[in-house]
Amino acid sequence: MKFKILGNTNLKVSSICLGTMTWGGKQNNQSEAFEQMDYAITQGINFFDTAELYPGFKENYGATETIIGNWFKKRNNRKKIILATKISGPGRSWIRGGALQYTKKNINKAIEGSLKRLQTDYIDLYQLHWPERKTNNFGKLGYEHHKKEEEWNSIKSILVVLKEFINQGKIRYVGISNETAWGLLKFLELSKLYNLPRIVSVQNSYNLLNRTYEIALAEISIREKSSLLVNSPLAFGILTGKYRNNQRPRGSRTELFGEYHRYFKKLSLLAAEEYFKIAEKYNISLAQLSLAFVNQQPFVTSTLIGATTMNQLKENIESINIELNSEIVEEINLIHKNNPNPAP
Repeated sequence: MKFKILGNTNLKVSSICLGTMTWGGKQNNQSEAFEQMDYAITQGINFFDTAELYPGFKENYGATETIIGNWFKKRNNRKKIILATKISGPGRSWIRGGALQYTKKNINKAIEGSLKRLQTDYIDLYQLHWPERKTNNFGKLGYEHHKKEEEWNSIKSILVVLKEFINQGKIRYVGISNETAWGLLKFLELSKLYNLPRIVSVQNSYNLLNRTYEIALAEISIREKSSLLVNSPLAFGILTGKYRNNQRPRGSRTELFGEYHRYFKKLSLLAAEEYFKIAEKYNISLAQLSLAFVNQQPFVTSTLIGATTMNQLKENIESINIELNSEIVEEINLIHKNNPNPAP
């Protein structure tokens, strides 16, 4: 395993982070999650990412954190893991009423709930899952400003609250997720002005079908030491090749949740087919080609990988040992140039 420093902290996190969104719902049970975590640590992974929202539905809210907490208790190894979780943004009526979430009251409820489910007294990295304000995330490439914008908690007020929990020892560092360049810069600016917690990481999508992070955020990540933690590196499975030729495997996300419009677009599927040809040419799997490309970007600190089977998990982790040469990267970039960001 390879390791990198998380943001401007002294934490060394594995370049592969174990994603957990499939646990506790319709895809993986607790026994399977335990097997994944056990295997991950044997491969040198010391970084787990989860969220209070996971696995994503009202009936199993918090189930993923509960599974991780049970594993910590049974294995007695909490201190071996750098643990990241997230407070949900607005929009889920079954999470504290669904309105604005980044108030002091709601942040307190969220943190205490996560600590209890995770059976720990501290969280290494606490992240805001998505912005309260309306902005161009979740597949929106262009920004449209609304003159009569709805209210949202100021970034300064959020940082003030998070500082209290850092002072209490309940969280160590803070990060953001699904954010824009403006959002990251504003967080950084206000933390400097008012001596508030600094954003050490951004968890955003980055993959061969969505390289928009390169446009503005990549430079900020490097210059400001705000790590990119990559989610969706395989574009919801499109970049594994399992949906080629209109296949819909049993138990896959498309079978369970429908075709996720952000990635299931004509241009996305065409690009994925071209990337498949490159992988086939160089005798590596499409998943490993896709992950290796992400892993070796200088602005990427850790790549979140999730799997529903052990074979998938092993293949994904092995990608850390694959180095794409300049010839392969040039071929990838040519496809990107001809069909840029089909799934922003």
